[in-house]
Amino acid sequence: GTLGAGAAAREVAIKRLRAVSGQGEREFRAEVESIGRVHHRNLVSLLGYCIHGDQRLLVYEHVPNHTLESHLHHAGDGPTLLDWERRWRIALGAAKGLAYLHEDCHPKIIHRDIKAANILLDDNFEPKVADFGLAKIQHGDDSHVSTRVMGTFGYMAPEYTNTGKITDRSDVFSFGVVLLEIITGKRPVLSDEADQDDETLVSWARPLLTKALDGELSVELIDPRLEANYDAHEMQRLIACAAAAVRHTARSRPRVSQIVRYLEGELPLEALNGGVEPGQSEAHDATTTEQLRR
Repeated sequence: GTLGAGAAAREVAIKRLRAVSGQGEREFRAEVESIGRVHHRNLVSLLGYCIHGDQRLLVYEHVPNHTLESHLHHAGDGPTLLDWERRWRIALGAAKGLAYLHEDCHPKIIHRDIKAANILLDDNFEPKVADFGLAKIQHGDDSHVSTRVMGTFGYMAPEYTNTGKITDRSDVFSFGVVLLEIITGKRPVLSDEADQDDETLVSWARPLLTKALDGELSVELIDPRLEANYDAHEMQRLIACAAAAVRHTARSRPRVSQIVRYLEGELPLEALNGGVEPGQSEAHDATTTEQLRR
């Protein structure tokens, strides 16, 4: 869709939906009204909608301070460099917003396209997860949704890419990529021509994450623009969360609420890892299933 500013007493953001959707008007109204009841300080609020013929507009609160993506990757274009305190607050706040979608909405809401460009920042650098207005709503804790893949390359979980089936743990993988962006300052795809797994941020970071979890934190993993101005304890916690979130096997990833509790110091590392040794995950290829250092 396209975004614009609404000419009203309150500044808003307007998203125009593509007219090719096969969704009926009644179904659309029901889904949008359900989303409109979702309120959390770390989620962009849907204020209203408009239907006129085949035109459908969504009206959101305006969040003025660009996106996490713009601050991390386009700092030279205007937005200021994020210091560590802001990065930490953004990681924790975005996790809280996503956890609310997964565990406090009934039925649960799976975002399906978590990425730095969908995390907006207000004037105080408080994060708000955006663009979940038409996210698939999922019933039950163990069910899954099979649909056309609609995520963003570099962020998509392997099971989603391969099968089109998605769960809340697929969102967790995508959020793990966002955490890696916050830690490293690198984009989710390391080359503009990347179409292979070994050219993604996740694949590049995995061996460095393994070393960091073994107590050998490499400066190569950390955004050099931070110039060592970060809290080492918080950095280690964020690295542990990122490593757990991007595990190859969906069932071995933590819930987002566990990430929140671990970042806040309320959950031990063992509980975050759920019995999986730090740095390990089950992976399956055409010939064998084995424990790999992930």
